Amino acid sequence: MTTDIAILDRLLADRRSCRGFEEAEVPEATIVHILQMAQRTPSWCNTQPWEVEIVSGSALDDLRKAIEADTEFGSDFDFPRSYEGVYRDRRREVGWQLYEAVGVERGDREASAREMLRNFEFFGAPHAAILTVPASLGVYALVDAGLYVQSFLLAVHAYGLGAIAQAALAQKSALLREWFEWDDDRRVVCAISFGYPDHDHPANNFRAPRTPFEDNVRWHR
Repeated sequence: MTTDIAILDRLLADRRSCRGFEEAEVPEATIVHILQMAQRTPSWCNTQPWEVEIVSGSALDDLRKAIEADTEFGSDFDFPRSYEGVYRDRRREVGWQLYEAVGVERGDREASAREMLRNFEFFGAPHAAILTVPASLGVYALVDAGLYVQSFLLAVHAYGLGAIAQAALAQKSALLREWFEWDDDRRVVCAISFGYPDHDHPANNFRAPRTPFEDNVRWHR
């Protein structure tokens, strides 16, 4: 392999979702460089539709408290009503891997609910990025946002940091819209919690599997 291919292959293979963080904050210069790298993400007609709120320190503490006090749930984009077939199987597999790692037993709904609620605490991360797109640009703005998330995650990982993209926070769209004073056109895509990974946290001691690419690709010759 050439050096560039080897580096990209390693970044993609080694990156994982981080659900436990150290308290120390990441230097602002590092975050700026991560944002600069992610900004190079390609987009439909070069619209670059993503807007990102970086929340840290006391502001993130305040946001956590606001989310904890909020009893309303609702996302700007519909969540799946159900997962069927292989999608259900894959979702269950990674869910049970996480629960096993953190010591949640099958059937313990209270413990599994507590683990799910850690999403709304940003998993204790010192930083969060909240990603939105304009509703007026439609579905392709979401495609662009997904590309941006991947760029951001890889840049974070290249720095030896941890991160996790969280659709769960999109269920607090109304609160976030009010908290950040967004225009009505902004739509919440997800949050990304990031910081220095806590390698001793049990939630970081498993790796979500990937299916062989042959399961997702069809060749036509």
